[in-house]
Amino acid sequence: MIFAAVGTQLAFPRLLCALDRIAGAHGLDIVAQTCEPDACYPHLKAQAHLDPSAFEANACAADRIVSHAGIGTILTASRATKPLILFPRRASMGEHRNEHQLATVNAIASRSGIYIALNEAELETLLLRPDLAPLRREDSTSRVALIGRLRDFIAA
Repeated sequence: MIFAAVGTQLAFPRLLCALDRIAGAHGLDIVAQTCEPDACYPHLKAQAHLDPSAFEANACAADRIVSHAGIGTILTASRATKPLILFPRRASMGEHRNEHQLATVNAIASRSGIYIALNEAELETLLLRPDLAPLRREDSTSRVALIGRLRDFIAA
Protein backbone atom coordinates (compact mmCIF):
# COMPACT_ATOMS: atom_id res chain seq x y z
CA MET A 1 0.00 0.00 0.00
CA ILE A 2 1.10 3.54 -0.76
CA PHE A 3 0.15 6.31 1.66
CA ALA A 4 -0.31 9.80 0.24
CA ALA A 5 -0.72 12.93 2.34
CA VAL A 6 -1.28 16.55 1.38
CA GLY A 7 -1.28 18.16 4.82
CA THR A 8 -4.16 19.55 6.81
CA GLN A 9 -4.52 23.10 5.51
CA LEU A 10 -4.68 23.03 1.71
CA ALA A 11 -6.00 20.61 -0.86
CA PHE A 12 -3.51 19.53 -3.52
CA PRO A 13 -5.52 18.42 -6.58
CA ARG A 14 -2.50 18.26 -8.93
CA LEU A 15 -0.88 15.57 -6.77
CA LEU A 16 -4.11 13.70 -6.09
CA CYS A 17 -5.23 13.69 -9.75
CA ALA A 18 -1.79 12.39 -10.77
CA LEU A 19 -1.97 9.66 -8.13
CA ASP A 20 -5.48 8.73 -9.22
CA ARG A 21 -4.42 8.37 -12.87
CA ILE A 22 -1.30 6.37 -11.95
CA ALA A 23 -3.23 4.11 -9.56
CA GLY A 24 -5.84 3.45 -12.24
CA ALA A 25 -3.25 2.70 -14.90
CA HIS A 26 -1.19 0.34 -12.73
CA GLY A 27 -3.66 -1.03 -10.18
CA LEU A 28 -1.84 0.55 -7.24
CA ASP A 29 -3.37 0.50 -3.76
CA ILE A 30 -3.18 4.11 -2.56
CA VAL A 31 -4.68 5.49 0.64
CA ALA A 32 -4.82 9.28 0.44
CA GLN A 33 -5.41 11.99 3.02
CA THR A 34 -6.89 14.66 0.74
CA CYS A 35 -7.92 17.71 2.82
CA GLU A 36 -11.01 17.72 0.55
CA PRO A 37 -14.28 16.61 2.19
CA ASP A 38 -16.11 16.03 -1.11
CA ALA A 39 -13.19 14.75 -3.19
CA CYS A 40 -13.85 12.10 -5.81
CA TYR A 41 -10.80 10.09 -6.81
CA PRO A 42 -12.11 6.74 -8.08
CA HIS A 43 -8.77 4.92 -7.86
CA LEU A 44 -7.77 6.19 -4.40
CA LYS A 45 -9.02 5.27 -0.95
CA ALA A 46 -9.55 8.91 -0.06
CA GLN A 47 -10.20 10.44 3.35
CA ALA A 48 -10.37 14.18 3.88
CA HIS A 49 -8.70 14.12 7.30
CA LEU A 50 -7.06 11.53 9.51
CA ASP A 51 -6.54 11.81 13.25
CA PRO A 52 -2.88 11.58 14.29
CA SER A 53 -3.04 7.90 15.25
CA ALA A 54 -4.69 6.91 11.94
CA PHE A 55 -2.15 9.03 10.03
CA GLU A 56 0.74 7.31 11.83
CA ALA A 57 -0.82 3.86 11.34
CA ASN A 58 -1.19 4.42 7.59
CA ALA A 59 2.39 5.65 7.36
CA CYS A 60 3.67 2.58 9.21
CA ALA A 61 1.60 0.19 7.07
CA ALA A 62 2.70 1.74 3.77
CA ASP A 63 5.41 0.48 1.45
CA ARG A 64 6.20 4.10 0.64
CA ILE A 65 4.82 7.55 1.39
CA VAL A 66 4.02 10.30 -1.12
CA SER A 67 3.56 13.84 0.09
CA HIS A 68 3.76 17.54 -0.51
CA ALA A 69 7.02 18.85 0.97
CA GLY A 70 5.55 19.30 4.43
CA ILE A 71 7.84 18.90 7.42
CA GLY A 72 5.27 16.91 9.44
CA THR A 73 5.06 14.16 6.83
CA ILE A 74 8.83 14.17 6.36
CA LEU A 75 9.24 13.54 10.10
CA THR A 76 6.54 10.85 10.03
CA ALA A 77 8.29 9.02 7.16
CA SER A 78 11.55 9.18 9.09
CA ARG A 79 9.94 7.73 12.23
CA ALA A 80 8.28 4.99 10.17
CA THR A 81 11.50 4.35 8.17
CA LYS A 82 9.65 4.43 4.85
CA PRO A 83 10.80 5.69 1.45
CA LEU A 84 9.44 9.19 0.93
CA ILE A 85 8.49 10.67 -2.43
CA LEU A 86 8.05 14.43 -2.24
CA PHE A 87 5.95 16.28 -4.81
CA PRO A 88 6.30 19.94 -3.83
CA ARG A 89 3.52 22.47 -4.14
CA ARG A 90 4.38 25.26 -6.56
CA ALA A 91 3.49 28.89 -5.96
CA SER A 92 4.00 29.44 -9.68
CA MET A 93 1.01 27.09 -10.20
CA GLY A 94 -1.13 28.77 -7.54
CA GLU A 95 -0.66 25.93 -5.02
CA HIS A 96 0.97 27.99 -2.26
CA ARG A 97 1.95 31.52 -1.34
CA ASN A 98 5.68 31.17 -2.12
CA GLU A 99 8.18 28.56 -3.33
CA HIS A 100 9.25 27.35 0.13
CA GLN A 101 8.42 23.73 -0.75
CA LEU A 102 10.88 23.86 -3.66
CA ALA A 103 13.45 25.27 -1.26
CA THR A 104 12.70 22.43 1.17
CA VAL A 105 13.20 19.69 -1.42
CA ASN A 106 16.38 21.34 -2.68
CA ALA A 107 17.75 21.38 0.88
CA ILE A 108 17.00 17.71 1.63
CA ALA A 109 17.16 16.04 -1.79
CA SER A 110 20.53 14.42 -1.07
CA ARG A 111 19.27 12.47 1.96
CA SER A 112 19.00 8.75 1.43
CA GLY A 113 15.37 7.65 1.39
CA ILE A 114 14.01 10.94 0.00
CA TYR A 115 12.98 11.05 -3.65
CA ILE A 116 11.80 14.16 -5.48
CA ALA A 117 9.19 14.19 -8.24
CA LEU A 118 8.60 17.53 -9.93
CA ASN A 119 6.03 16.25 -12.43
CA GLU A 120 3.65 13.35 -13.00
CA ALA A 121 6.11 11.34 -15.13
CA GLU A 122 8.75 11.45 -12.40
CA LEU A 123 6.10 10.55 -9.80
CA GLU A 124 4.97 7.53 -11.83
CA THR A 125 8.55 6.32 -12.26
CA LEU A 126 9.20 6.53 -8.51
CA LEU A 127 5.91 4.88 -7.58
CA LEU A 128 6.75 1.89 -9.78
CA ARG A 129 10.38 1.50 -8.67
CA PRO A 130 10.79 -1.56 -6.44
CA ASP A 131 14.14 -0.51 -4.96
CA LEU A 132 13.47 2.67 -2.98
CA ALA A 133 15.54 2.90 0.19
CA PRO A 134 13.76 3.91 3.41
CA LEU A 135 14.20 7.27 5.05
CA ARG A 136 16.02 6.83 8.32
CA ARG A 137 16.53 9.30 11.10
CA GLU A 138 20.06 10.60 10.91
CA ASP A 139 21.58 11.58 14.19
CA SER A 140 23.59 14.76 13.95
CA THR A 141 26.90 14.88 15.79
CA SER A 142 25.55 17.56 18.13
CA ARG A 143 22.48 15.44 18.96
CA VAL A 144 24.65 12.39 19.65
CA ALA A 145 26.96 14.49 21.84
CA LEU A 146 24.01 15.93 23.80
CA ILE A 147 22.56 12.47 24.40
CA GLY A 148 25.96 11.26 25.62
CA ARG A 149 26.29 14.17 28.03
CA LEU A 150 22.77 13.59 29.35
CA ARG A 151 23.49 9.88 29.89
CA ASP A 152 26.72 10.73 31.71
CA PHE A 153 24.88 13.24 33.91
CA ILE A 154 22.11 10.76 34.76
CA ALA A 155 24.61 8.01 35.52
CA ALA A 156 26.66 10.25 37.85
